[in-house]
Amino acid sequence: MNKVRVCLIGNPNVGKSTVFNALTGLKQHTGNWTGKTVETAKGICHFQNTKIEIVDLPGTYSLKSSSEEEFVATEYILKKEYDVAVIVCDSVCLEKSLNLVLQTLEITNRVIVCLNLIDEAKKKGILIKSKELSTLLHVPVVLTDARNKVGLENLIQEIIAYQNHEGFLVTYPPEIESYLSKENRYESIRTLEKKDDKCKDIIAHTIVQESIHISKQVTLFTKENYDQKDRRVDRILTNKLTGIPIMIFLLFFVLWITISVSNYPSELLFSFFSMLENKLFILFEHMAIPVFFSNLMVLGIYKTVTWVISVMLPPMAIFFPLFTILEDYGVLPRIAFNMDRPFSKCNACGKQCLTMLMGFGCNAVGVTGTRIIDSKREKILAILTNVFVPCNGRFPTIIAMISMFFITTHTAFSSLFSALILTGIILLGVCMTLLISKLLSKTLLKGIPSSFILELPPYRRPKFLSVLTRSIFDRTLFVLGRAVTVAIPAGCILYLVANLHVHNMTILAFLAEKLNHFGVLMGLDGMILLAFLFGFPANEIVIPVLLMGYLSTGSLTDYTDLVSLKNILVQQGWTLLTAINFVLFTLFHYPCSTTLLTVKKETNSWKWSLLSFFIPTIIGILLCLGINFFWQLFQ
Repeated sequence: MNKVRVCLIGNPNVGKSTVFNALTGLKQHTGNWTGKTVETAKGICHFQNTKIEIVDLPGTYSLKSSSEEEFVATEYILKKEYDVAVIVCDSVCLEKSLNLVLQTLEITNRVIVCLNLIDEAKKKGILIKSKELSTLLHVPVVLTDARNKVGLENLIQEIIAYQNHEGFLVTYPPEIESYLSKENRYESIRTLEKKDDKCKDIIAHTIVQESIHISKQVTLFTKENYDQKDRRVDRILTNKLTGIPIMIFLLFFVLWITISVSNYPSELLFSFFSMLENKLFILFEHMAIPVFFSNLMVLGIYKTVTWVISVMLPPMAIFFPLFTILEDYGVLPRIAFNMDRPFSKCNACGKQCLTMLMGFGCNAVGVTGTRIIDSKREKILAILTNVFVPCNGRFPTIIAMISMFFITTHTAFSSLFSALILTGIILLGVCMTLLISKLLSKTLLKGIPSSFILELPPYRRPKFLSVLTRSIFDRTLFVLGRAVTVAIPAGCILYLVANLHVHNMTILAFLAEKLNHFGVLMGLDGMILLAFLFGFPANEIVIPVLLMGYLSTGSLTDYTDLVSLKNILVQQGWTLLTAINFVLFTLFHYPCSTTLLTVKKETNSWKWSLLSFFIPTIIGILLCLGINFFWQLFQ
């Protein structure tokens, strides 16, 4: 069997991963590039008697190695450990994609240009003369619509039949060309760019102008003002007066849908796992397993893990698809555009807004999302402040407090009021993100904000299957898997401290008593602080740990409804002040263990992990101390 090695390269948002998925199906896996945190995907495609090994490189706009994504793409292209480099381009914005094509041709002539998204181009009245483009570039050009699997067989045939071609080389002004080596043209260009900023500008300008020139020769526009609709929407979404209010409304809408819908599947999961719990006890009894160990496995490990799943899975399964739809439609880049100015005033980068949005689903995902930020200083800023937006692990806790202590009457509009209050709490977290970013950029992480060129992609209708695949498998199950991993040992430890005794009281009660004095100063109590400490592996278990401590049950307690839960809390001395400070400390405290380990992995330093732990915790403690002081002062 013949074998062909292929790498896919292209700008973000050109459908490169869609091409990769369509070619490889499920025969793929991902892994980190050596020494980097950037992921590359690898897959296999069989066609007739040929095995095609495909590497999907990170999306990049250029081969200048200014970011980790660009570094990975550039290094792979330079090593030439492939037979063919397929450059995926956007047929709607060919001019922009040609910049990467021309840079790649400086390195290798083993190139096939894949003009993807021809369906969208056709809708907009854009026609690409592929044969003329192939003649100009001296490499094969294939038209595809990867989402509908159009043109993929032609692409595979071109890959199999590929031969070395001449390849087009940009002709630079004489003062540049005289310095370029024929043997290693790309390296001599990079050397010149590093030595002379003026030459760097000339090279960049020449490539852009050549891209424009080629694009004009091969592109036909059959509709006038083909992008007029997009520009009209942009005038609203990116307007100084309307952009941010619409952004807040979208946040409110997503939260409202998540709150309204997630309760029902959560209740079903609780009921299902409760039924299995009884079956497990019967099974362990038949197996003659000692009572202590069966209780440890069921009431400790099993109950903790299933609680995390029941609480986390439904809201994530709703939130992430909604988030992905906004991403695919092209709304999220507009939100980053609106937030670029506030973040720039804090000496941060507008891309931090995108990583902050990822943190709503999971702070660990938000931390890994900081890979899109080129500046190391700004990446650290984004990492240290990501925890200020509540993740899905903290949403249920905050929502429960809102429903019990902030909504006095429960009507059909209760979920709307809850979403409105939750939106306000989140905006408080966003404001704190900006404030701490400003403070850090003036002290520990001094620096000038880097330039931020943001692409506003065309508005596109999301593909339902793609949304489900990315949101459920790539995000929801990934986050849930990490949470379950840390919940297993947490459940074991939690059961032991709740059932082993010291000084005629459980270890849990003993520790709560030691923390009580400081807890009261914060307007809370010792058991609340202990619940947060045991919530370190997973924020979802804070309330059940709290109930376990208050009721001395020895295992996590299921509350049947919010009314009964509120009655329990009130009997333990809870007031509106307790609820306010509880919500604040839920919003501002250390990240969970998964996020903390992710910070260590992304920064390769425990220093930043410790700072990400202490900064929000200190802020939360000070806020609670201050509110409690003034509350008591004016009573």
